[in-house]
Amino acid sequence: MSDSPVGTEAFNMSMRKFLKQVGVTSQQEIENAVREAHAAGKLAGKDSVSAKMTLSIDGLDVSHVVNGSIKLS
Repeated sequence: MSDSPVGTEAFNMSMRKFLKQVGVTSQQEIENAVREAHAAGKLAGKDSVSAKMTLSIDGLDVSHVVNGSIKLS
C-alpha cells in the first residue's frame, strides 16, 4: 500500500478547486486586460493575442508552460 496522496479523494478535490480558481481568475484577468487594451486603442487591427501561462509549485521541481493564442473576434 502506498502513502502517496496522488489519487486520494482529498488530493483530487483540492487540485480541482485550485484549477477552478486558476481558470476563473485567469479568465477575469484576460477579459479586463483585453477590455482596457481595446479602450486604449492597443488592439486595433489585431484579431488575436498571444498568451503564456506558467505553473510552478513551491518545493517541487515543476515549471510547466502553456503557450497559446486567444482570438478577439
